[in-house]
Amino acid sequence: MAKEVVANTGAMYNALTNGSKIVGKIFADSDFRIDGDVEGTITCNGKVVIGQKGFLKGSISCVNAEIVGTVEGDIVVTETLSLRSTAVIKGEVKTKVLMVEPNAVFNGTCSMKEDELSLSASE
Repeated sequence: MAKEVVANTGAMYNALTNGSKIVGKIFADSDFRIDGDVEGTITCNGKVVIGQKGFLKGSISCVNAEIVGTVEGDIVVTETLSLRSTAVIKGEVKTKVLMVEPNAVFNGTCSMKEDELSLSASE
């Protein structure tokens, strides 16, 4: 019997695995998943996922974001920001749509004004 083959959608993404650390600026045209540590800024023209063991101290500017781990800093998302149940956020958030699961921790401010949203990271 033949095994079912799962087709790749062709979507490209970047990943930082658990146990890895980046200090500085990250610029990505496609989706980016963080399961390690980042100290600095992430600017992405796609979706940023901070995994359960992921930690960011800095800022994120992206189109969509899903936070499962910890972010200490500012987040600017032009479309949808999802905070999963294990997420811990400390900082300022600007987004169009905010989805928060029960038990997620969000300590900071949130603005949902479309005119304030921009992917350009403040330097």
